[in-house]
Amino acid sequence: MELLAFLVDFILHVDKHLETFVMNYGAWVYALLFLIIFVETGVVVMPFLPGDSLLFVVGAMCGVGLMSYPLAVGLLLAAAILGNQSNYTIGHYFGPKVFQWEDSRFFNKKAFDQAHAFYEKYGGITIVAARFMPFLRTFAPFVAGVARMTRSKFTFYDVTGGALWVGGIITAGYFFGSVPWVKMNLDKIIWAMILIPGLVVLWGAWKARRKGRVAPTGRSV
Repeated sequence: MELLAFLVDFILHVDKHLETFVMNYGAWVYALLFLIIFVETGVVVMPFLPGDSLLFVVGAMCGVGLMSYPLAVGLLLAAAILGNQSNYTIGHYFGPKVFQWEDSRFFNKKAFDQAHAFYEKYGGITIVAARFMPFLRTFAPFVAGVARMTRSKFTFYDVTGGALWVGGIITAGYFFGSVPWVKMNLDKIIWAMILIPGLVVLWGAWKARRKGRVAPTGRSV
C-alpha cells in the first residue's frame, strides 16, 4: 500500500519530485528519466508509470533552465525507441513459444492471422497513435511483435511516433510549462493527460464491440 501511495503521489506531483531530485542529484536526473521512459514503454508489466505528464514537466524544467532541452529530448527519445524495440522483441520471441501448439486452448490460428494482417495494414498508425495513450503505448509494440509485424516497418513507425511523442510534449512543456495558469493547474492537467486518452480508448473499444454485435441487417446477433 505504501508503494502504491508513493506511485500515485509521484505521478500527481511529478514536478515537485523531479525538481527535488535535480537539486539533490543534478545530472543523475537524466539517468532516472531514461530508466522511467524505457521501462514504461519497454516492459509490458509496467504500463502505470508516468509518461505524458513526465515529459511535459521535463519540458517545463528545461524552459526555466534546470535541465538541458536538447539533452533531455535526445536521451528520452532514445529511451522511448529502445523501449518499444525491447517490447516488440519480447512479443516476437515469446508469442510463438506461448502459441506454438495450434490445437492448444491458448492458440487461435484465425485470430493470429487476423492480428498479423491488421498490423501489417494498420500497424503503423496504431504504433504512432498509441504513443499518446497511457497503457496502450506499453501493449501496442508487444502485440505488434506477437502478430509478427515486419521489423523494418515497426522500426520506422516506432521512431516516427517516438519523435512526435517525446519531442512534441517536451516542447509543449518548454513553452507553456512556466505559464502561471498552467503552473497553478498542473495537477488538473496531469489528470487530464491520464484520463482523456483512457476515455477515448474505452469509447473506441465500446463502439467496436457494439458494432461487432450488430448484424448487417442492423439487428443484434
